[in-house]
Amino acid sequence: MTEPSSWVHTGYAQQLAFGVDAIDRIAEVLKNIGLRRVLLVTTQGRMMSDSGEGLRRALGRSVAAIFDDVHSHVPADTVQDALGMARLERVDGVVSFGGGSCADTAKAICFFAEQAEGLPGSSHVDRPVLAHVSVPTTYSGAELTPFFGMTDPATRQKTGAGGPTTAPVVAIYDPRATLDMPPDISAETAMNALAHGVEVVYSPRRTPEAEALGLEAIRRIASSIEAVVADGGDLEARTAMFAGAALAGRCLQNGSMGIHHGLAQLIGARSGIPHGRANAVLLSKVVAFNELAAPDAIRKIGHALGDENDAAGAVDRLRTRLGLPSGLNEAGVSDDDIAAVAEMAPQNHNVRNNVRPADAEEVQALLEAAR
Repeated sequence: MTEPSSWVHTGYAQQLAFGVDAIDRIAEVLKNIGLRRVLLVTTQGRMMSDSGEGLRRALGRSVAAIFDDVHSHVPADTVQDALGMARLERVDGVVSFGGGSCADTAKAICFFAEQAEGLPGSSHVDRPVLAHVSVPTTYSGAELTPFFGMTDPATRQKTGAGGPTTAPVVAIYDPRATLDMPPDISAETAMNALAHGVEVVYSPRRTPEAEALGLEAIRRIASSIEAVVADGGDLEARTAMFAGAALAGRCLQNGSMGIHHGLAQLIGARSGIPHGRANAVLLSKVVAFNELAAPDAIRKIGHALGDENDAAGAVDRLRTRLGLPSGLNEAGVSDDDIAAVAEMAPQNHNVRNNVRPADAEEVQALLEAAR
């Protein structure tokens, strides 16, 4: 695989506000973009946390309503309930507070609100019908991207949608908001962020900037996550890790995902395990699978991880040191789930975009290796 010889890099109208106590300035952020009535989208747990109470105070009267019933993998009926609340309260914006499911739920609200108004954005210069301010508390990357995933509870399959105006207009990164994240969630979502950087570096659709951001994200994440897991109250480590995760989210905007995220999404929707856990188990196996098609990119990834001759091994050793499951069965995925995902995978958008084409038999073999 060689570097793309032609590319188009799109920059969204988006501001990143990073720093300790950045949440305290959210009222000023809303004022600057003209938001007066917002729907706060979160979970009950996040809302009751110290940082949740701080956010609520900082938002003040701008909160028209709170939707605190977000669930993992974004069930379609949850999105419908949240959208109904947004319409009822006639909000002019959405603030998401939490992990990737909170950000995705908010993006889905914005997307379907645009569809209902008949004003879906078609270009990065269009203005959103509902502006979205994201406040992440994990390392998901969803707080920056324009696309969201949503699961049909009946079929246990995840689909995606989104557009240029669905990207959050502001993302506020406050490391203090991550201090109460448990070690396992910290490790799992960090592996998700790491996987974003990895897949962008060998993405056939990457731009030079996206590749550079992806490599720096890998380096920062790999050098900080063990300290975060060892001591969740280490604010310096949390800050370094959050910066790496922000870069991983940024690189996603101009680089496509591949078989790794395709399989992680399918497995999560099918089995219900957290997205980050699926990422952690699969990543080293996918890196090894793609090395044949992208050896130069894999070497760059290995270098960023500290071992340019064995990128897959470096990923797996990091997973081991973080105490994460080594296989899908250990992570909570059944053999029936694996068989179903192998059958669905060739039709998945991300799987089809992978740098190395994979048919059903190859996907089955990859999943068996990760069992």
